[in-house]
Amino acid sequence: MKTIFSGIQPSGTPTIGNYIGAMKQFLALQDQYNCYFCIVDEHAITVPQDRLKLREQTLGLAALYLAIGLDPHRATIFIQSEVSAHAEAAWIVQCNTTIGELERMTQFKDKSQKNGQASVSAALLTYPPLMVADIILYNTDLVPVGEDQKQHLELTRDFTERFNKKYGTENQPLLTKPEVKISKQGARIMSLQDPTKKMSKSDDNAKGYISMLDEPAIIRKKMKAAVTDSSGKIEYDVVNKPGISNLLTIFSAVTDQPISELEAKYSNSGYGEFKADLGEAIVALLEPIQANYHQLLASNELDTLLDQGAEKAALVANKTLQKMKNAVGLGRKSRRKKV
Repeated sequence: MKTIFSGIQPSGTPTIGNYIGAMKQFLALQDQYNCYFCIVDEHAITVPQDRLKLREQTLGLAALYLAIGLDPHRATIFIQSEVSAHAEAAWIVQCNTTIGELERMTQFKDKSQKNGQASVSAALLTYPPLMVADIILYNTDLVPVGEDQKQHLELTRDFTERFNKKYGTENQPLLTKPEVKISKQGARIMSLQDPTKKMSKSDDNAKGYISMLDEPAIIRKKMKAAVTDSSGKIEYDVVNKPGISNLLTIFSAVTDQPISELEAKYSNSGYGEFKADLGEAIVALLEPIQANYHQLLASNELDTLLDQGAEKAALVANKTLQKMKNAVGLGRKSRRKKV
């Protein structure tokens, strides 16, 4: 099987949009690929963090991964900072990457221009090499990303090509050059209050998103308040009716019913009935996930599974790291004879 690597920052509880756009797809991927799902807490500290909150969010995200149905026997689930090869490999990547490449990264350009280079962390410039290290350590063939992350994948591909050319041979490349795997439909769920912008857990208006851990009453309330339009007709038309089109996309994703069937089913219904049913569908999806989540956090099972995941990840990552260290001349070769 080909290998997939995916890293997600523990920056708060994922929304239903994150679930539809990425997490739900992971369930299918774990049966088709050799999967590594990593909580990238080292990326999170590129901006100031409360240490206790960061640890809480890291553990919570790991629990949520398992609660949605990711199987630690079929996929490797682990925390980035618990596999030291990531930080070590990132230094080698930095030493083989130019300042010019990093300064062209969109996020660095945007934030440094907005806030001034003197006020941003050096990690904002150098975290892309850590992302490159995350990917190459596991001989990754495919990386599922959104359009906004394609630039980092190109950096990874450029690095592996350059590193292989410099240190490997044509017939025996040292590192695997990954391909981009763009998510399919449902990858872009919009705000419930402003359907022209993407749903985000950092939205100042909490009514704009549904958190994976929202209680049923809150979910129903948010759905009732979701923006639609004045026509009252339930039809998919992104340009003219972005609000109801967004709700149809969500309904389809959480129930696996085609949008066309939902349009037909609710052709004689009003928005009130439609939104009430959608709220119940989301509650039905999230309640068992939330129960699993709380059970994991209350037991020792989560720590055991994460320990096992880190050990599995380290076995692979350390082999790749050693190849990289050998290639650039780090460390020493033992002169002791093996008995």
